[in-house]
Amino acid sequence: MALETARVPTAHGARYLQQICKHWSHKLDVQLSENEGIVRFPAAVATMTASPDSLTVSLEAEDDETLQRIKGVVASHLDRFAFKEAPLPFEWKA
Repeated sequence: MALETARVPTAHGARYLQQICKHWSHKLDVQLSENEGIVRFPAAVATMTASPDSLTVSLEAEDDETLQRIKGVVASHLDRFAFKEAPLPFEWKA
């Protein structure tokens, strides 16, 4: 399994978390609470946690190729919801 995490500075993390999870809930298995969301892709899992000053995104995938692809998918979708402050600064760490 491949795993990477990014802490994205934003004051609107909870809003973006709600938007992206509701968006994906039409096609994917999603668990959502006020400040945490889990999205299950076919070969990866994204766990997102909102705090007052950031959104932390952790991705776990079956292999590195899938991880890199899902990182792009998550970042591009979050940037769409955060269009006023996009692009969001993702600094991925293993």
